[in-house]
Amino acid sequence: MRKTLLFALAVLLFAGCAKQNSNMGNPSIETIMTRVSVRQFTGGKISAEQIDTLLRAAMAAPSAINKQPWAFIVVTDETLIERLGEALPSSRCSNHPACAIVPCGDMSKAIEGTGRDFWIHDVSAATENLLLAAHSMGLGAVWTGVYPGMDRVAATREILNLPEHIIPLCIVPVGYPAEQPAVKDKYTPENIHYNRW
Repeated sequence: MRKTLLFALAVLLFAGCAKQNSNMGNPSIETIMTRVSVRQFTGGKISAEQIDTLLRAAMAAPSAINKQPWAFIVVTDETLIERLGEALPSSRCSNHPACAIVPCGDMSKAIEGTGRDFWIHDVSAATENLLLAAHSMGLGAVWTGVYPGMDRVAATREILNLPEHIIPLCIVPVGYPAEQPAVKDKYTPENIHYNRW
């Protein structure tokens, strides 16, 4: 009788764990659920093909009215990366990334009128795609904010020689991780409301 109860308990526990993690066998879902912000890098180089894959993933993002009002500055020059790190310490560019990718809004492609600020949504979606692609490739990356801090925008614009119609949204240093941050379970049921508040 005791063996039967223990076996039944083990089956129930296994079934509960399997149900809770039922999507973890799906590589796409697993990439989303296990992505972490990596802020320390080994300094190892990444290839042009890897960078191309990251940019293709970024540009696969949705955008309002399919305007795609984005531009990406790929910074591989070590001097420029260091200057970004000095001017914007929270950008983590001083932590030896292989490159820094700066997703920007291209205001010449933005929606006119009241929809103009949808560029922020669009470039944010592209940035998240970039982060997920980096993680899926075994790379580390972290989203560090630039816009709407106008002093940060001005510093980034000056270092990268950006024209006025290009607004840097963030800086994403990318490279091989020199740290393995713990995956955080950010699921919070209290944040969910069905139908009405």
